[in-house]
Amino acid sequence: MEQIKLGDVSITRVWEYFGPVEMTPDTFFPESPKEVWDDGAPWLAPHFLNSETNVVNSAIQTWLLRSEGKTILVDTGVGNHKDRPYAPVWNRLETGFLANLARAGVAPEDVDIVINTHLHIDHVGWNTYLDGRQWVPTFPNATYLMPKDDFDFWNPENGHKPLLGRGNQNVFEDSVAPVHQAGQTLLWENSHRIDGGLRLDAAPGHTPGSCVLTLTSGTDRAVFVGDMLHSPVQIIEPDSNSCFCEDPAGARATRRKVLGWAADNNALVIPAHLGGHGAAEVAREGDKFAIKGWAPFAPYTEQDRVQSPQP
Repeated sequence: MEQIKLGDVSITRVWEYFGPVEMTPDTFFPESPKEVWDDGAPWLAPHFLNSETNVVNSAIQTWLLRSEGKTILVDTGVGNHKDRPYAPVWNRLETGFLANLARAGVAPEDVDIVINTHLHIDHVGWNTYLDGRQWVPTFPNATYLMPKDDFDFWNPENGHKPLLGRGNQNVFEDSVAPVHQAGQTLLWENSHRIDGGLRLDAAPGHTPGSCVLTLTSGTDRAVFVGDMLHSPVQIIEPDSNSCFCEDPAGARATRRKVLGWAADNNALVIPAHLGGHGAAEVAREGDKFAIKGWAPFAPYTEQDRVQSPQP
């Protein structure tokens, strides 16, 4: 486990998965310039790109925060035993995530707050676990903070037609609804203050309810951006969306706004899925951005890799 401290807030990276996501850059980031990946292979490999297979590498991880006496989880990954017929990389995954969380000193009952930055398949999985034949909340004492716009969008009763099509199938039913039915959700809109140094703000584009978590403690700043970024390429090419963005124009505008704030406030940008050092400081470079420095988290190694589950 790796931990850093920003002001009075400690941040620990808790691993679930690191490895290929079975997509090449032109599939995952269709708007990104090809030459960025070609020219960038030396610094993108191996943490963000497998240069031999030309497949993007990604991390699934939870950010564990301890702030003002509270234990807080930011996103909960894929989860175990989840039936994902249209997302084979995540289908019936089995990892030691809860053991990794325990190694960070946290049992499920210790968690006070769970933040889902949005309700995609790889951000809500450990919201629940399989108890016999029932999906029940993994963190029995936690309040789960979910953006209401995403809750409404992904609720199948509302009949929305997402870009993912059936890619998010079963997710609401097994990872969101059981928590809501247990009375543990707080559905928030626009912004939500967690404590004196942590605030959630709507950041739509990737999904209608995507949000960012801003940390301000002493002179330190950070922003947890969820899937606003999947790759450091999107820092140097901020108009390059992933193929999963519901509102491409909104996603580009949000990315530029948040990266601009981070550059102007010397804030650490902490996405959900970066391997390597996990987070970066950014600087303005003309109408784009540059990576000024990496966070001190240790990069994942080959020992951390998980093979894609068998169908």
